[in-house]
Amino acid sequence: MRLEHGWATAGVAGIVGMVGIGLAACSGDIGSEAASAAPTSELTLTSSAFSEGGSIPPQYTCDGEDISPPLSWDGVPEGTQSLALIVEDPDAGGFVHWVLTDIPFDLPDLFEGQGDQLGTPGATSFGEPGWGGPCPPSGEHRYVFTLYALSEMLSLGPSAGAVEARAAMEGKILGQAQLSGVYTRS
Repeated sequence: MRLEHGWATAGVAGIVGMVGIGLAACSGDIGSEAASAAPTSELTLTSSAFSEGGSIPPQYTCDGEDISPPLSWDGVPEGTQSLALIVEDPDAGGFVHWVLTDIPFDLPDLFEGQGDQLGTPGATSFGEPGWGGPCPPSGEHRYVFTLYALSEMLSLGPSAGAVEARAAMEGKILGQAQLSGVYTRS
């Protein structure tokens, strides 16, 4: 007896085995492609100015000095040739506050106010390259800092924004980490 898709009847054990193989393949346990796509280390991103989900201090916003916050990372995957950073406000439709590419991979951090000198700043939603701090019209907004470990330099210019940076990163991401902070204006 044959089933509709040409499978021979193999009994319950055969069906259970096939389901197990399917589940393992979905979880990435089978196949070198799935295993090689996974990051080789745990990239982490932190700031000494605010904790995950914490309040971003005013000096890093339009209400203060509007300087970039200090950021540190650890666990850069082997084979990384550069880092990239994109900061967005998801509560404002993905408003882009910072695009910074070609950050040297061997740096462990960006110092307060000096990030734009250590990489290539790209276009933000403010219409200019470089850090543009939180500046919501009112209420609390979230700001998501995403750090990417890349297998090569991107060599983008200052007119390249987040869309162009993400397109250039395609197939080159070895790992990524996120840090979120909030800022409130009344």
